[in-house]
Amino acid sequence: MKILKYAWFVLPVFAWAEFHQPSISTFSIVARDMKTGEIGVAVQSKFLAVGSVVPYAKAGIGAVASQAWGNPRYGPIGLELLAHGKSANEVVGLMTASDPNREHRQLAIIRIDGNASIFTGQECMDWAGGKTGENYAVQGNLLTGKEVIHAMSLGFEEANGTLAERMLSSLHAGQQAGGDKRGKQSAALLVVRDGWGYGGLTDRFRDLRVDDHPSPIKELERIYYLHRKIFPRPDQILENKKVAE
Repeated sequence: MKILKYAWFVLPVFAWAEFHQPSISTFSIVARDMKTGEIGVAVQSKFLAVGSVVPYAKAGIGAVASQAWGNPRYGPIGLELLAHGKSANEVVGLMTASDPNREHRQLAIIRIDGNASIFTGQECMDWAGGKTGENYAVQGNLLTGKEVIHAMSLGFEEANGTLAERMLSSLHAGQQAGGDKRGKQSAALLVVRDGWGYGGLTDRFRDLRVDDHPSPIKELERIYYLHRKIFPRPDQILENKKVAE
């Protein structure tokens, strides 16, 4: 397959300057809503503009979060491999096997059917690890401890509301459990769904970022509720019309 050749060829090529960049020590969640078909990523970090590097998602395909010494190539290549029918485990295996710096990487992937997989390299800074569950995966590095991942998991599983709201709940829970050892700086939320983007012309339904803020998760949540008010879910609009009729 051409895409497999592409992945194996591109991933080993890393500039010498890569490790002169700051590490994206952070915690994140990739998840899907089996009822609406939404899929996405939420992330928080003591890193400027984390939303510009970590989250990738494509409607009907899946979502990818690459962090620690993040590899932005994992996003588009991972999504293309998923689109060609590979499982999340297969995608993680293919990409990390061809990456000479894999032990410094952390990666979470979820497919549109809920199949999820995680990878934490042995050189990721403590505490580092993750967990997969039904319709989600959570991960983090340079955390205060494993309790952050446990809290994120429960935060998602026990929350009600939309996919975005459940992922925000997961971030809040992780932060309350200790979060990133270094503190807080930025956060991002990405949710995609076919035809739910602006004007029904894209899949980027929620694409919100807080690049530099003392309380990034709270600020992201504030922006989310503003966005939800202006751009409600299309299925909710139809439901409200039916009720009105």
